[in-house]
Amino acid sequence: MRLLLAEDERRVRAFIARGLSEEGFQVRESSDGLEARALLETDKFDLLLLDWMLPALSGLDLLRSMRAQKDVTPVIMLTARDAVPDRTSALNAGADDYVVKPFAFDELLARIRAVLRRASGRASGILSHADLSLDPVTRKVQRAGCEIRLTAREFALLQYLLEHAGEVVSRARIIEAVWEHDYETFSNVVEVYIRYLRAKLDEPFPRKLIHTVRGVGYSLRSGD
Repeated sequence: MRLLLAEDERRVRAFIARGLSEEGFQVRESSDGLEARALLETDKFDLLLLDWMLPALSGLDLLRSMRAQKDVTPVIMLTARDAVPDRTSALNAGADDYVVKPFAFDELLARIRAVLRRASGRASGILSHADLSLDPVTRKVQRAGCEIRLTAREFALLQYLLEHAGEVVSRARIIEAVWEHDYETFSNVVEVYIRYLRAKLDEPFPRKLIHTVRGVGYSLRSGD
């Protein structure tokens, strides 16, 4: 799941981004409202964490602009403003939830997942191919009815392969999408995690889904 975090307090932003990344989310960061608006116009996100008091363009004004343009991206407001009129203003402007600072990370994580579940109920985000399925919200992976436990990085890699099922994706594309340039392109990290996925998803089953296209990359498909 891809999240946009718009927060001008650097330490708060770093803390939230690190925690969400450890939970398997892909997080883009922004420190002001205009930058956040530009990212929303050029990219697609599953959820926006939006600080109220952003410089350049306030979070509330950005939210109102989004809803006026029929942007239905789920939004959770983050703010120290806890008065009832403030909460009412945010919810009436189209916020899906409202979290008051300071907050516990576990609470924020629970609220994010609750909002994503509601959004998923409006439009199912379950990815599937052959007898393999992945639910990005509940983080449940199944093959042939058997639940398979994956680490956060394995989950992100499988999600990317499912989103591009039938295509051949290169190592460079995988690194950019799943690791976001954290690893040098000459690293064998992709090969290592493909091996991990095969051990859990392919080896216990007669039909293999993850294929190597020599000299090009990898493909998730049903045929040889």
